[in-house]
Amino acid sequence: MKRENPFLVALALLGGLVFLAPVLYSIWISFQTAQAYYTGRLEFTLDNYMVAVGQYNFARYLLNSVIVSGLVTILGLTVATLAAFAFARYTFRGGNLLFGAVVATLMIPSHISLIPNYLTLAKAGLLDSYAGLILPAISNGFAAFFLRQYIRGIPRALDEAAYMDGATPLKVLWRVIVPIARPAILSMGLYIFLNEWNNYIWPLVAVGKEDLYTLQIGLARLYRINPGEGLIDWPLVMAASTITILPVLLGFLLVERHLVRGITMGAVK
Repeated sequence: MKRENPFLVALALLGGLVFLAPVLYSIWISFQTAQAYYTGRLEFTLDNYMVAVGQYNFARYLLNSVIVSGLVTILGLTVATLAAFAFARYTFRGGNLLFGAVVATLMIPSHISLIPNYLTLAKAGLLDSYAGLILPAISNGFAAFFLRQYIRGIPRALDEAAYMDGATPLKVLWRVIVPIARPAILSMGLYIFLNEWNNYIWPLVAVGKEDLYTLQIGLARLYRINPGEGLIDWPLVMAASTITILPVLLGFLLVERHLVRGITMGAVK
């Protein structure tokens, strides 16, 4: 077995620490009292987390983020996988034009669609609701494009063998394509989840009720109301920030192996 270069290992660790330093520092601050933070002393406490959850409603914001991001991920993956299967396996009139339109959406800044989406949902009476947060996000052109490229690399002979056994197109997709493409689907799932979890602009525009705030809106609100009364209570803000990033880190650790494999294999199709 080839020995790893110690210099490269040390360089990789240093690079990792540089990227992690802001996160680790914010977590460290979140366990300090505001008085200790501003006077340079060390005073460990969990009160910041209790205040963020109990007094500033972060438990509700966390639940809203989990509901919205989870449903957007499930629905977005379903739509993207069905579209990718159709584009990869079927030839139909206007198929290339339609696929070109899907790819073209990758070049359109998301902010351009804010006002049309807002007006459409306002007419449908879906603002200030979970549906208003979820529906505009379930179509994802990049996920459809990525999965289509991945599925095209799967031998058609597997499909044909399943059809000869009497399988329907949906059974071929579910029993043949999905198991083989699982690394790519999981990597796209994490991609969609992260995008929605960190989404700030659309929830800010679409929601006015505090009970529907997501974590990003709640965090901005906490900073804006300035609970430190003169000096910002940074330990409290950092505790809320840690609550915001922990679920994402846990999700990444769960699917990290599939994420790297899926992106690597998808890139060489």
